Amino acid sequence: MKLLLTAALLAMPIAATAQTAPAAALSTAAPAAAKLTIDSSIETIAADPKGKAILEATFPGMLAHAAYASFKGMSLKQVQPYANGAITDAQVAKVAAELTKLS
Repeated sequence: MKLLLTAALLAMPIAATAQTAPAAALSTAAPAAAKLTIDSSIETIAADPKGKAILEATFPGMLAHAAYASFKGMSLKQVQPYANGAITDAQVAKVAAELTKLS
């Protein structure tokens, strides 16, 4: 079953995440942190220490999963159909509620 999930995730296209900012957009002020939501990519949530703690508490081992590189650019809701029940609606709702508290 893990092989099926891994194969499905590997077949999914991953959007490029690297972007360059024009020189005019660079400033000395730190940009405001983006609001994390359930629609944020798993990678974006994990980049925030509090978001990472939420993911690790709800989905132990997800960030160390062998296929993480294949699904990190997707949101939890996007990965859920491929997770064969490993990501439940209740877990997604719990993460959504916890992310809301971070704002």
